[in-house]
Amino acid sequence: MPTLGSRVLLAVLAHPDDESFGMGGTLAYYAKQGVQVHLVCATRGEAGSMDEDCLDGYESIAARREAELRCAANALGLTSIAFLGYRDSGMPGSADNFHPQALINAPQHTVAVQIAHWIRQLKPQVVLTFDPIGGYKHPDHIAVHHATVEAFSLAGDTSFTDDLPPYQPQKLYFHIMPKGFLRLGVILMRLTGRDPRHFGRNGDIDLLDIVKSGNFPVHAKINYRSVYEKKEAAARCHESQLDGAAMTNPIIRMYNRIFSSWDYYMRAVPQPLNGGTERDLFA
Repeated sequence: MPTLGSRVLLAVLAHPDDESFGMGGTLAYYAKQGVQVHLVCATRGEAGSMDEDCLDGYESIAARREAELRCAANALGLTSIAFLGYRDSGMPGSADNFHPQALINAPQHTVAVQIAHWIRQLKPQVVLTFDPIGGYKHPDHIAVHHATVEAFSLAGDTSFTDDLPPYQPQKLYFHIMPKGFLRLGVILMRLTGRDPRHFGRNGDIDLLDIVKSGNFPVHAKINYRSVYEKKEAAARCHESQLDGAAMTNPIIRMYNRIFSSWDYYMRAVPQPLNGGTERDLFA
């Protein structure tokens, strides 16, 4: 529970590794400042693929990925992790889409009620989640986006009753990937002989399609260079999901070091009234 006057940030995400490969720099940056940084994770990443040897000592993919998340949380300095208990829905068109416990098959309101409960309990001033296209169009990311938007309002709604009093956070942000950054990534992939239409460990992310989709405005930029090593350490925790070739490629490593020290956000609540760019999510 937060103490009086403490700064509290809540990230609502879909899978183990979202916190590290996405907004990990921001989470580590604020944790280092003494902010209570909490994570609500919708699934345990059951649909993620991994090499057989990654399962040694683990009973399932979910168990391995949960352990990786806890390792990453320690590296980032997170205060707590909570799971909503849904199953990873997999990428569009996969058999995992049809699993009865898959997140995308749960009613949005049901998921929103769970998230609203955590908002009321943790009392964050700032809530972070995915953008409307889920970053790279993962169905679970999109589902979490919609449920979190609903939960943000629901938590402060006096007509919604659970065992906690209403609480309304002050700010809601969507983590976004600027188009210029993505276009640079496409160029880099081509320079290193990789197909930008098959990005990621499983080759199931189409960067060219993402570049054409959802041009979201940048309302906040967080410079996490001072905690870059923490984010990198957190990413290494997710060994089962890493693209080994990309991690060891010197050009990609140099690109990450130079250009990957900023996180970008669209502010959904309150609506921005001017063209300025925030450098502090608690401002």
